[in-house]
Amino acid sequence: MKPNHTMMQFFEWHVEADGKHWQRLVEAAPLLKNKGIDSVWIPPVTKGQSPEDTGYGVYDLYDLGEFDQKGAVRTKYGTKEDLLEAIAACHKNGIAVYVDLVMNHKAGADETERFEVVEVNPDNRNEVISEPFEIEGWTKFNFPGRGDKYSAFHWNHEHFNGTDYDASTDKTGIFRIHGEDKQWNENVDNEFGNYDYLMFANIDYNNPVVREEMINWGSWLVDTLQCSGYRLDAIKHINHEFVKEFANEMFRKRGEDFYIVGEFWNPDLQACREFLDTVDYSIDLFDVSLHYKLHAASQAGRDFDLTTIFHDTLVQTHPTHAVTFVDNHDSQPNESLESWVDDWFKQSAYALILLRRDGYPCVFYGDYFGIGGEHPIDGKQLAIDTLLYARRYKAYGEQVDYFDHPNTIGWVRMGTPEFKRSGCAVVISNGDEGEKHMHVGEERAGEVWVDLTNTREERITIGEDGCATFPVNGGSVSVWALPKDDLEPEDEEQ
Repeated sequence: MKPNHTMMQFFEWHVEADGKHWQRLVEAAPLLKNKGIDSVWIPPVTKGQSPEDTGYGVYDLYDLGEFDQKGAVRTKYGTKEDLLEAIAACHKNGIAVYVDLVMNHKAGADETERFEVVEVNPDNRNEVISEPFEIEGWTKFNFPGRGDKYSAFHWNHEHFNGTDYDASTDKTGIFRIHGEDKQWNENVDNEFGNYDYLMFANIDYNNPVVREEMINWGSWLVDTLQCSGYRLDAIKHINHEFVKEFANEMFRKRGEDFYIVGEFWNPDLQACREFLDTVDYSIDLFDVSLHYKLHAASQAGRDFDLTTIFHDTLVQTHPTHAVTFVDNHDSQPNESLESWVDDWFKQSAYALILLRRDGYPCVFYGDYFGIGGEHPIDGKQLAIDTLLYARRYKAYGEQVDYFDHPNTIGWVRMGTPEFKRSGCAVVISNGDEGEKHMHVGEERAGEVWVDLTNTREERITIGEDGCATFPVNGGSVSVWALPKDDLEPEDEEQ
């Protein structure tokens, strides 16, 4: 049996735009490995439309912080040399690196050009609300700082199918580029009738030249970085058939061990299932459904029925294809998908993703190290470290659930011989102080277990029948297990 795998999203929206984030990853890599993090999802590595751009306003896919473009050589996170050093540091520490790819749109064009469009209803993008008319759009990408190095492909309006700004009239709207072969891609999310268009100049995956260029870029990038996988941004807006084609090409090039997870931000399980069907279950998806359940639980307090926390979630229906998470850069306060899990429930939420059998859990940088910007939030490193320790050493073996009370739930991981002293009993309350009488195995009779979260001071002796009653504070989580053994590897701050 292999150790549990744990991912970290190694950025939040407001990490300092000082060009030193890749250096922060170099410094953090030994600590992360020590805590049990064995993969990191890093932000977009490509040049954005300004030195402060998070990478989601992507300008040049082939500029990794190498060329003097858009106000700096570096990206928000550092130079290409810094990036390569960070990836090498991760590999040295046994940490896989998953690179965030933004393939839906391009921003910060070098020149405008004139072309015909039709305006569409923003609430129903299939409804045309104008006759064809000419606009001046920012759609020419010549990359003067890079020239033709790595790729001679230059973008113009023929490679896009929509934009949102007419420079000649200073008018904004959703404009579909007009032409015989110009339509929205069909294989996308059906919100607003058709959700192909999201922002900026929208890449047209009906165009075979575009598909070829993007696959060539994906191949170039993995060769250049020697990364272990990709995180695909905003895939509900991208032709799902192209996502399948792109993934298959990456697997063909790098092997089946290459890992891809997609951000399909739709809590509807049927939509997720249809997407996974389309891509032949070749990639994983973030469990947006579970995120919203955790958020709702944190908002409702004792009125939320904890026995339903996993109902209608991806990890329940597709456990081998779900990346579970509590929060991320989009759900953090004041961002586009704000749905922040309240502080009082944060540790319990992490227990629900880190100490369960199913799903590939992802720890958010903002939860661990804190959030910057105008409204900073302190990190919860110590609270999460406790759970990472339990995941690394205790959370193995058969899982038995005790989801029999709306305000107090528990489960047991029975442990395995491969991981000595493994096994744990987890209890969560969203109401008053509670307890769970649970069976952990007759072979454990006489063992004395402690609460690894240090919120309860009792020492619980397992009965002859292999059972014990495990308490939990109100609105809290306790993780009961054998105390740390001196023979276990050193773990800083534990």
